Amino acid sequence: MRRRPGIGGLQTAAAARDQYRLLGENVAKLRTDLMKEQLSTFRSQLEDFARKHKNDIRKNPAFRSQFHEMCAKVGVDPLASNKGFWAELLGIGDFYYELGVQIVDICLATRAHNGGLIKLEELCKLLCQRRKGAREAVSEDDCLRAISKLKVLGSGFEVITVGKRKLVRSVPTELNKDHNEILEMAQAQGFVTVEEVERRLSWSSGRAIDALETLLDEGLAMIDDGHRDGQRRYWFPCVSSISSYVGAETI
Repeated sequence: MRRRPGIGGLQTAAAARDQYRLLGENVAKLRTDLMKEQLSTFRSQLEDFARKHKNDIRKNPAFRSQFHEMCAKVGVDPLASNKGFWAELLGIGDFYYELGVQIVDICLATRAHNGGLIKLEELCKLLCQRRKGAREAVSEDDCLRAISKLKVLGSGFEVITVGKRKLVRSVPTELNKDHNEILEMAQAQGFVTVEEVERRLSWSSGRAIDALETLLDEGLAMIDDGHRDGQRRYWFPCVSSISSYVGAETI
């Protein structure tokens, strides 16, 4: 028969477990303290770097993007507030606030034309045209950061990916998988037809028409019936250039 451990043995085992637990807690605390110390050092070095290169950060979009990546690695968000060290040193909080206001203006001005969905590259181009006299150049990365701050408005501002393109949505429209597939198809020539959607996506006529009509109702598509083949073309301003769809008419 196996003998059960006595009271003394149980107490010894319990004491050993407590020691191991305390040792584990001490090691974890030491690691945490070391990590905090390293992060503090990194942040201090980051502040020194920002002081030294503030002009490059303000004026050079590529340099500014790399700086944001460095900040993210040590848990610093220079855009979190317009007050404090980063705002006073770099003024980038004000810079992105200004970009955000201009992005909203552009999206509102083009909404009747594109239904509230615009290519990121086109938005960035229009933004640069508007800011010709500004000292700071603007990159797509800057646009993305400014848009991320607009989400607090709760008005549908977000970036979506359709195929290989990024589109900025400024209306709270929910696009499903069918809508995204049609938008991706339209990127080739700016428009699609019901027959083309049926053939290339292997959809029924009803499914194709339903998805296209929904996009039309949402203001994302325009129709053109003036072709000899008699096929209605659904144009998508958000993925085609302005010159491509001259002549298309909205309903």
